[in-house]
Amino acid sequence: MKKTLMLCLLFPSIVTFGQQNLVKYVKPIIGTQKMGHTFPGATVPFGSVQLSPDTDTLSYELNGKYNGDVYKYCAGYKYEDKNIVGFSHTHFSGTGHSDLGDFLIMPTQGKLQMNPGTAADPKSGFRSVYSHDNEVVEAGYYKVKLDDDNIVAELTASKRVGMHQYTFPKSDQSHIILDLMSGIYNYDDKNVWTYVRVVNDTLVTGYRQTNGWARTRTVYFAMTFSKPFKGYGQKNFDKKQVYGGFWRKFDQNNNFPEIAGKRIRMHFDFATTENEKVKIKFAISPVSQDNALENLRSETPGWDFEKVKAQAQAEWNKELNKINIGASEDDKVNFYTSMYHAFINPTTYGDVNGQYKGLDQNVHTADGFTNYTTFSLWDTYRALHPFFNIVQPSRNNDMVKSMMAHYDQSALKMLPVWSHYANDNWCMSGYHSVSVVADAIIKGVYNGDPEKALEACIVTSNHRDYEGIGKYIDLGYIPAELSGTSVSNVLEYAYDDWAIAQIAKKLNKTSVYEEYTKRSQNWKNVYDERIGFMRPKMADGTFKKDFDTKSTHGQGFIEGNTWNYSFFVPQDPNALIELMGGKTRFAKRLDTLFTMHLPDEFFADTEDITREGIIGGYVHGNEPAHHVAYLYNWAGQPWKTQERVRMILKMQYKSTPDGLGGNDDCGQMSAWYMFSSLGFYPVSPGSDEYSLGSPAVKSATLSLEGGKTFQVEAINQSAKNVYVQKVLLNGSPVTNQTIKHADIVNGGKLTFYMSAKPKK
Repeated sequence: MKKTLMLCLLFPSIVTFGQQNLVKYVKPIIGTQKMGHTFPGATVPFGSVQLSPDTDTLSYELNGKYNGDVYKYCAGYKYEDKNIVGFSHTHFSGTGHSDLGDFLIMPTQGKLQMNPGTAADPKSGFRSVYSHDNEVVEAGYYKVKLDDDNIVAELTASKRVGMHQYTFPKSDQSHIILDLMSGIYNYDDKNVWTYVRVVNDTLVTGYRQTNGWARTRTVYFAMTFSKPFKGYGQKNFDKKQVYGGFWRKFDQNNNFPEIAGKRIRMHFDFATTENEKVKIKFAISPVSQDNALENLRSETPGWDFEKVKAQAQAEWNKELNKINIGASEDDKVNFYTSMYHAFINPTTYGDVNGQYKGLDQNVHTADGFTNYTTFSLWDTYRALHPFFNIVQPSRNNDMVKSMMAHYDQSALKMLPVWSHYANDNWCMSGYHSVSVVADAIIKGVYNGDPEKALEACIVTSNHRDYEGIGKYIDLGYIPAELSGTSVSNVLEYAYDDWAIAQIAKKLNKTSVYEEYTKRSQNWKNVYDERIGFMRPKMADGTFKKDFDTKSTHGQGFIEGNTWNYSFFVPQDPNALIELMGGKTRFAKRLDTLFTMHLPDEFFADTEDITREGIIGGYVHGNEPAHHVAYLYNWAGQPWKTQERVRMILKMQYKSTPDGLGGNDDCGQMSAWYMFSSLGFYPVSPGSDEYSLGSPAVKSATLSLEGGKTFQVEAINQSAKNVYVQKVLLNGSPVTNQTIKHADIVNGGKLTFYMSAKPKK
């Protein structure tokens, strides 16, 4: 008790009674330096606002074609850049495609500049050079010195409000730039329309509508200043309109209170004393300017920046304390940074009054649940949502309800594939929302109507004109002539069909169970026994002749090759092992995967993966093979699962700015790390079983909803002692390399006895 009391005295803004200060272990800039997908900035767990620095303004388009360099800026911030362009309020975390970057704000002083300038010549615009030496990055807080203007920028946030604090030098020419045309994956026609209303000398409201990954996205805002501005203005970068009405009667560029156009930047001017702090509160809403203002006043009623920061970090600390681990300092940094990344997305999508804009573009009210968006389901169904079913079950219940609301509002009557901001951008393959729904139902997390949920899954799975589903139903496979990702689509659909069968089984729907169990066997139709790999099949039933097992392009797969995808039958590893020639041959195939060498030409056309994200031929930086290391358990060689898992943990996760071997993908990479560090993993979500591995923690206590705890203890665990000699669950031996979900959520203790020698 004395130790806890002392922590409370040392960290009164972060630690509450009975909690550890775990925020100190979070390093938000751990990510993929080469791809710029890190996420430093200010946000709260699952917050609508992610207030973060952007370091360049590359266009998605270059000379009428895709600009490959823009991929480096998926999150807006690239660690090795020397400039900051400004601070925008919405970002994705570790995605392989992008959008957002709404409402960029930049403080400046001196001559007014309304162009961002260039990285090569930052003083040609309002951007500024900065140094990592003057950068502070914490959960819920960001601070940096903007060297060109001698301004210190600080950011924090509540759920729907970003709060800025800028410390200016003495100047009669201090400015706040509001860039309403900036965005991530931007191009000239991305902004559909922008509207700004200057209500008074401290309050501005408006909205921005964009096209892009989400093609109908409107975000409303309310911005208020801590001191009145002495003047303001705008510059309209629109192409000259053929007809603009009679607004030309006004001088709209200076002190005009109503602005509209496609490409607008505004400036607000101040006189500042030495070290004067000018603060901004910026709220967003998917519904209206009034709702944005209500969000602002409800969540941040005062101007105490330190109080808002303390509240943000207290929220993070509360979430991080759901798991307390005993481990080395480096492992704690990796673990709690992973937990931080896992709790950024999905994001709250709705206002304090419960309202949100639905897929039908109408305003809805979330009744009895919090509405969420940012569902990167091809990634996150594998481990992130199963992780939520243990440590965030109430939130995951709401996430499934959000998916059901998405289905109800969808004109196509489909559950989400990749949803954000009242849109589905249809990215990646499969219909993996059914996996998330099934996992929540099987594990007793979803408290909605399971019959309706099953209906939504079935309707989605029978949408014949989506990505070859019709041919998949009729033929049992998708002809290669119709799709460049025909094989991976079949494998993904087969797994999803198995997940639907599990819901049907639980609900005693025998005919549905039998139908979808049969459909889940379709993976066998793209397995070529002659070569032992999954392979594209032509419309005439023959396999594609020209086939490269190591290439990721033109071979029928998305984000992977057949070496990784041939092991993607998580719903039935035993059948896959039998088809591949039995346990011994299967284990040798796994050995080859982890030890083979990929030639340099493999990476020639891959922008999302570098050699650092691969071990042999095993691609950890992309998700399709995330379960593969655990398949040794089915092959009768669990010690190799233990060895491989610990190797992956060590090689693919480091506490450095380029510490991840691939995109975090909205938390999936991080969820894999946490599960594997704790010693178990959900190989097949929709099942209530977890496969055992090798814990990297020495101990862990999971504080579960309802007050129960689940403990993990790894006796004699060390960097060398990666092999498990025996496992006890509540004192009884575990002999089949699995534990069940009920074993965890009912509370108890899982004890691993570790050694440097494998137990064969």
